[in-house]
Amino acid sequence: MADDAVVLGAKRSCDVPEKTKLHLAMLALQFGYAGFHVVSRFALNMGISKIVFPVYRNIIALILLVPFAYFLEKKDRPALTGSLVLQFFFLALIGITANQGFYLLGLDHTSPTFASAIQNSVPALTFLMAVALRIEQVRLNRKDGVAKVLGTFSCVAGAMVITLYKGPTIFGPAPLHQQTPVLLTLGDANGKNWTLGCLYLIGHCLSWSAWLVLQSPILKKYPARLSVTSYTCFFGVLQFLAIAVFFERNAQAWLVHTKGELFSVFYAGFVASGIAFAVQIWCIDRGGPVFVAVYQPVQTLVVAIMASIALGEQFYLGGIFGAVLIIAGLYLVLWGKSAEQKFIKQTAIIPSANVEHGNNRTTNPIKSSLAQPLLNSTAEDV
Repeated sequence: MADDAVVLGAKRSCDVPEKTKLHLAMLALQFGYAGFHVVSRFALNMGISKIVFPVYRNIIALILLVPFAYFLEKKDRPALTGSLVLQFFFLALIGITANQGFYLLGLDHTSPTFASAIQNSVPALTFLMAVALRIEQVRLNRKDGVAKVLGTFSCVAGAMVITLYKGPTIFGPAPLHQQTPVLLTLGDANGKNWTLGCLYLIGHCLSWSAWLVLQSPILKKYPARLSVTSYTCFFGVLQFLAIAVFFERNAQAWLVHTKGELFSVFYAGFVASGIAFAVQIWCIDRGGPVFVAVYQPVQTLVVAIMASIALGEQFYLGGIFGAVLIIAGLYLVLWGKSAEQKFIKQTAIIPSANVEHGNNRTTNPIKSSLAQPLLNSTAEDV
């Protein structure tokens, strides 16, 4: 009996609460994505082609996703039609080709930290697009509506500050004679067009936001998330290959010349696309998309630390001020979304309560806005 009690106590001590697992998973996810920013910068500085890199990345992701999509969604996957194929093609054009292409072009002219900082504006831009497409309703008579509008303006203002005002250097790397040869060759984007890079990154965020908004109606018709992602990756590879026919005719560009390039490609495809996607889907399912999005600024902080150590990255006043505005806007939008979801749940209870008391009055339910992966809650927030 005593032995059984010891074993039972050991099992209980080894059991980790799901909330703790979620927080640990999200921290690991942010470190994985942060590493992708730095690794991508390494790859670009080593001279890897901005067309070849996403081709290899999506091929690796496709190899990882296809078996899971085939076996796990075999019963849930609807029949494929010509209309769906066309929609998958345009989804890939926006979510893979434009999204990843603009990101690499922007990263080449800026830095990993500010690329990560600008990505914090995606929830606000998604909200703005949803309002323009009348998917989302702005209710300025409630606090949640005002918070989302103010958060959107704050994110847009922050992105404009980063783009138009670089400012003086607040923190820089060690003097060149104190740096190792590796840091000298893999440093910041000195001599590049900062404004152009920020414009590319804004294009990346707009593409990402449009991808999130357009996924919603497609997933309603084709409720097989892994299969949709696999088809999107497949068409993304085809589109990048078509671009390569015109812009990357050098056969040497398709060869992996160093171990660093090989590591960058596998990290992008295996960690940033394959593992990260699986972890993120699990976290969204268990903790809700708002919980997942709240961790985005952690990634920016981790990228800043990694980039300053590994790349000797410089930090500018405009970028820091803009990042603060964007992160503040992110939390305003997320708070507004969370408050809206609570209000919807409360109003949904009223009709049933009226029926129980024999009240014939009806209350119009408020339509849940923007049912898409990043902003719409599918589970209780942690």
